[in-house]
Formats: sequence, C-alpha cells, structure tokens
Amino acid sequence: MKNLTVSVPDEVYRDARIRAAESGTSVSALVAEYLRSLSGATTEFIRLQALQQQIAAGITAFSAADRLDREQVHERGARAVR
Repeated sequence: MKNLTVSVPDEVYRDARIRAAESGTSVSALVAEYLRSLSGATTEFIRLQALQQQIAAGITAFSAADRLDREQVHERGARAVR
C-alpha cells in the first residue's frame, strides 16, 4: 500500500471529515474509494469500447444511401401512432 500526501483547502478537508463521519468511514477511505472509481471508469470505458467494436463488426448490410427520405419517415411515424 502506498502513502499519499495531498494538500486541500481547510474547508474541503472539514467537509470531507464530516462526510466521512456521516458514512462511518475515514477521509483516507473516501479518497481511496474515489481513486478506485477512477480506475473503474477507465475499465468500464474499455469494456464499452470493445462492445461497440464488436457490434460494429457485426453490421454488414448497411448503406447510408438506403436511408428513408423525409416523406417516408413521416409516413412511418404516422402509421406507428395509429
């Protein structure tokens, strides 16, 4: 485990101590959890990026030229409402 020294304004530290006390934990645990969440966000981004690539690779019959024109879009929407 690494020790970390961080400088924060007094009011930030005071608010963090209050939040930690309300949660029954320590400021150190709050900081550790925040840093873990940063790592998790990166992991989630990588997972979603891989999923997007997998889905894109499965799309084989797409052509932008096949899109509906304005009239067809409105007619399609009107049929869905009926």
